[in-house]
Amino acid sequence: MAVTIFPCSMANAQAPVSIQEQLAAQYKLVKMGSDTSGYSVVEKGTLLAIQKGGILAVPYGDQNVLANKYEGGTIHAPGGLSLMGRKSIMGKFGKEQTTHLFAVGDKVYPMKIDVNVAKDTVTLEIVACDTCNKTDPPTYNKANVVFQFPKGSLGNASAGGVEDTIGQVLSISNDDQQQGGDQGAQQQGGQQQGAADQGQQQPADQPAAEPVSIEKGMTTDQVEAAMGKPDKKVTLGTKQIYYYKDMKVIFLSGKVSDVQ
Repeated sequence: MAVTIFPCSMANAQAPVSIQEQLAAQYKLVKMGSDTSGYSVVEKGTLLAIQKGGILAVPYGDQNVLANKYEGGTIHAPGGLSLMGRKSIMGKFGKEQTTHLFAVGDKVYPMKIDVNVAKDTVTLEIVACDTCNKTDPPTYNKANVVFQFPKGSLGNASAGGVEDTIGQVLSISNDDQQQGGDQGAQQQGGQQQGAADQGQQQPADQPAAEPVSIEKGMTTDQVEAAMGKPDKKVTLGTKQIYYYKDMKVIFLSGKVSDVQ
């Protein structure tokens, strides 16, 4: 692949991409909204599946979000004074305390990502995907998951290592990839029907075209040859992300590492 090099001074060189920016590229945040019928998902984010139980959440309308710490392979849910303080605050408004424990397999969206290098923490605020979890009536329970890294380690950590730790609790769901595939299949079916309506259907003796296949290890050139030019490209050091209408292709060192 041809590369054009533009001369630049050291003063104009780009600063290293931060972990915050790399995580923001990996995890698309959900957009929430509300109307007279209540809260709803306006734009879906990256669908995550909970891998460890014990994350304590509250309804979306609550102002205070409970902090659940993940450290040493264990979820430490808030308790004691944290919950007592919440109960007293809710009592002032004449409301009962309402909390919810997420179960393994529940689906959630990320709402906010915060990296604090000084405290060696990465915090993900999550909200339930009620349609995925078949929750009726919807509550959109939310929680904070604070990933505590060893002291002094986050400043030198790689984004991939951080994502691996997050994945121990909140892994990117295969359902999200399946939904993208379903949308792509629907779009392809519509295009084929349109061709048939215009009398452009392939002759019976001509075999149907093979479906586009993206495989791990393919280069950027091979992906572009199969899929065409992407709608958008994001480059984060050795990591590149190609955004197509129905999928996202992630490259590491110029080769496909994941498709979402």
